[in-house]
Amino acid sequence: MDLSGRAFDILLSLVSRPNEIVAKRDLLARVWPDVTVEEGSLRFHIANLRKALGDGKDGNRYIATSPGRGYRFVGEVRQWDGRAVGPPPDLAADYPQANLPSRLLRMVGRDEDIATLTDEVTDRRFVTIVGSGGVGKTTVATAVGHDLMSRFAGAVHFVDLGVLADSNLVAEGIASTLGLPLQSHDVTTALVSYLAGRRILLILDTCEHIVDAVARLASRLFSAAPEAHILATSRVPLQVEGENVYRLAPLACAPDGPLSANDAARSFPANQLFLERAAASGASLELDAPSIQIVSDVCRELGGVPLAIELAAARVAGLGLQKTAELLGERMALLWPGQRTAPGRQKTLQATLDWSYELLSDDERLLLCRLSVFVGHFSIDAALEVVTTGTIDKERVFSAIDGLVAKSMVATRPAGAMMRYRLLDATRAYALQVATDDPGQAGLPERHASYYQRWLEEEGTKRPTLTSAFQRSLYLAGLANVRAALEWCFGPAGNDGLGVRLAVAAAPAFLSMSLLTECHHWTAQAVAALDPAASDDSDEMQLQAALGVSLMFTRGGKEAARTALLRSYELAEGRGSPREQIQILGPLQMFHLRTGEFKAARRYAERCAVVAEGLGDPASETMALSLMGISLHLGGELYRAHAALEAAFRPSSPRDPGMTKYLGFDGRVLAGAILARNLWLEGFPDRAVDQAQAAVKEAEVLGHPLTSAIALIWVISVFLWLGDLKKAGEHLDRLFSQAQFHALGPYLAVGRGFRGELAVRQGQVEHGIDMLRACLGELDAAPYELLTTPLNISLVQGLIVADQVTEATGVLDANLRKVAIGGDLCYLPELLRLKGVLALAADRRGAKEEAESWFRTSLDYSRRQGARACELRASIELASLIAAAGDHVNAQRILRVVFDHFEGQHSTPDVATAADLLHQLT
Repeated sequence: MDLSGRAFDILLSLVSRPNEIVAKRDLLARVWPDVTVEEGSLRFHIANLRKALGDGKDGNRYIATSPGRGYRFVGEVRQWDGRAVGPPPDLAADYPQANLPSRLLRMVGRDEDIATLTDEVTDRRFVTIVGSGGVGKTTVATAVGHDLMSRFAGAVHFVDLGVLADSNLVAEGIASTLGLPLQSHDVTTALVSYLAGRRILLILDTCEHIVDAVARLASRLFSAAPEAHILATSRVPLQVEGENVYRLAPLACAPDGPLSANDAARSFPANQLFLERAAASGASLELDAPSIQIVSDVCRELGGVPLAIELAAARVAGLGLQKTAELLGERMALLWPGQRTAPGRQKTLQATLDWSYELLSDDERLLLCRLSVFVGHFSIDAALEVVTTGTIDKERVFSAIDGLVAKSMVATRPAGAMMRYRLLDATRAYALQVATDDPGQAGLPERHASYYQRWLEEEGTKRPTLTSAFQRSLYLAGLANVRAALEWCFGPAGNDGLGVRLAVAAAPAFLSMSLLTECHHWTAQAVAALDPAASDDSDEMQLQAALGVSLMFTRGGKEAARTALLRSYELAEGRGSPREQIQILGPLQMFHLRTGEFKAARRYAERCAVVAEGLGDPASETMALSLMGISLHLGGELYRAHAALEAAFRPSSPRDPGMTKYLGFDGRVLAGAILARNLWLEGFPDRAVDQAQAAVKEAEVLGHPLTSAIALIWVISVFLWLGDLKKAGEHLDRLFSQAQFHALGPYLAVGRGFRGELAVRQGQVEHGIDMLRACLGELDAAPYELLTTPLNISLVQGLIVADQVTEATGVLDANLRKVAIGGDLCYLPELLRLKGVLALAADRRGAKEEAESWFRTSLDYSRRQGARACELRASIELASLIAAAGDHVNAQRILRVVFDHFEGQHSTPDVATAADLLHQLT
């Protein structure tokens, strides 16, 4: 159609300021500069403009209304350069990290709601869409998320809280959706810390059943994460500071009484929705005045609730419009005499669901009630396994599901080549409370739990990498059903035995997804439910192992974790299964490394090596070599460590499934990173650099965040030792990026310690000392003692520079005692060298003799360990001291012995210092 001059002027004003609200007064002033007109004229031309543009057809939107403020052009605007252009891109497809459900191609009557909410979420940060069940809160929130996709650079995440029954898991559910392996007992604090400073939009959908927990978390996020925006949907407000409530009204209905014009009647959104859904279901309607009157009456009686309208419209194809209205009216009269005084729209929806249920076939009714056992999405395979019994076979199940989908009782969602199914929340709640005499209902929860036990066992052999939000959402949908099954199993009418087996199957999944709090919760319940007379030792063994690992990462519970892991190992030994022993020896060694018990960790590594040798399995041997190499390295046996680590890291070595499965990181990469440190200590700086880069690269190729963080944390020390502060800083930035994104608390603390060491070396001594002190306090509280000795060495070096000799001496002596007890002897030569440095710094009588004794002792230990790097440092100190006394010949001899090994290699600061000193002594 042709545009009038006024309409074109309005379009030009809007297009010149795309996505901005143009105030009504500005439009009036521009389009009617010399005339005073009412707003009705502006609305008239806006309506014609929308019609001309096809606004609302096939999902297209061009002009949005901001109630009380003005209008904005929301279509894509491009500057034409004479070349053909294609259709606007799908923004969601450009951002694979987002996990929004698909947007409806066509929404009726929600343009103004979406436009207003888009502005409010942007400006006010925290908005809750409140409305009755079925009013379209999720649909509108999803559309708002799609509209805001580019503004948040794709950081728009949809969190389906409807699948959670336990309010204690809200933070963990959000973290899982974001792909965060939060290794903390306080998941809420870790999540808030992660989101602080990040620009992100969280859509928290279906909050009403756990509203208190969601409200507390949303309030904390709003105050502590100023760049985080929250859009919640709930039947009730959250009622916390910062929340802005948006009441989503039902669709506008035609007024009661005779209608003056069919066109006017069809323009009401409720009528539009009814007619569109009826046509989509195959109904052929003659839209004469009587028909439009019936549609208007039905929509008005349904209160304009979209879900109720859709359910009613879906019946028209089979019943006809007149009969649909009659049945609906009869059902309403039966339920609510005096319906006009009924207190809420929920009753209308309840009545519609009652009525819809009555119109289903017997098979569809039976299947709907059985499908209510599923939480969230489920596959057709799951449905066939769980709901099929002697009373309804697979063929009838297929047919009934098709009927339920056609009648809008079951929603669908494509998932790759497969279709996923789901009961809408209101429909599922309704189906759960329907009284039924179905004999198959009694065994339904048990079949559901058994199916998901098998699903977990099958997925364990082909666990997805879950690198995308889409993959995580599918897998988390399965875990939501696992969670529901576990709740039933350990509930009053459940089956403890099945619950134990399900928890055994679920534990590796929870660990691999870093759902550590849940892993602890369910394994603890399962252990408590074990029946010694009926349970297999294997069940307790696996549960205790998972319980120990989850405790180790979340509660810090040193003794509780130790007890669980030792009990698991005791059972594995009793069963005489080498493979099971190896699976538990890995976590046991890691536990003792984390707690600073290096001698104990060494014993478990030695035991693992013996078991793996007898097993003859290459993957187990790789795991054993990796564990043994780490213990030998930390124990100062560098030659033996080199051989074990190199064998574990060589390209032909198979990966160790046990370590990856139970701790979430790759042992082969860890071996490669430790090998880089070992090479530096042995006096091969060039090879150490190459090995460090190889380990980091392999971790990146694997795409395991925890593995990458572990590789980085070990190789950073190599670059610090080499004196390459630029490379150390670059790798440190990468570590922080990984650890912050995935909330890896201990690694962040260690990273802050490394930054403290960098600060000291760059001249910011006091700042660096403060950072190191804070870091060591965090690690002690964790407890995480794996790297506290080298960080304490850095602290001592900073204190020496700051001339705080007394504190430095106290820190050093405490660490010498700790190393003697714990067994991380690879640091002993450096600790002994620093004792000599401190003796000289104290400048007391006999200081030089004392220092010389410490330097010689350090030199002796360095040579015993094969630590040429430490030998070079001790030799520099000793040669300098002897030369200062005038004995240049002996000083040169001492230094030359080790220096010759480094000639022709990377010129580290130590090598440069030794070369200068030899030149002076010549």
